[in-house]
Amino acid sequence: MENYKTRVTQAKEDAVKALKDEFAGYDSYIFTNYRGLTVAQITDIRKDLRKNDAAYRVVKNRYAKIALADLEKNGAEEQMVGPTAVALAKGDTANVVAKALFAAAKDNGKLEVKGALVNGEFMTAEQVEALSKLPTKLELIASLMGTMKAPVQKLAATLLAYMKSKEEAQGSAN
Repeated sequence: MENYKTRVTQAKEDAVKALKDEFAGYDSYIFTNYRGLTVAQITDIRKDLRKNDAAYRVVKNRYAKIALADLEKNGAEEQMVGPTAVALAKGDTANVVAKALFAAAKDNGKLEVKGALVNGEFMTAEQVEALSKLPTKLELIASLMGTMKAPVQKLAATLLAYMKSKEEAQGSAN
């Protein structure tokens, strides 16, 4: 059998560079199998993800592997087999993006999360699903603020009740 050698063309180099430039703007990459999805379904997923400053790209596996390796984001090579689309997330939005992907998977039954690279750490599909169930950063902050506000509210209510009882006592004394 003859050795097959891939010819590196300028178009391929440009495609890898464009993918690398796009990937560089994100911290987290969630790999999905999109086999069986229609263009309309993929477009809907993209719209949902854009709301969270994320992107969804159908990629050529070889180009994506090279782009991620150039960015020193290793560990997801096994996930890039077969039809692959990558959800790209910035900062602390990886769990929000994962939630959106699992919601889309539930709706259409064809999208499959393969795994992820979240802030440089590889995650299996099961770990990504667990991440999707965590509260968002804003939800955690709101919960914390509610917890911090409760004692102050209780103190204010107690002081108000005390003031009213003092006023009533003075009013009945006159």
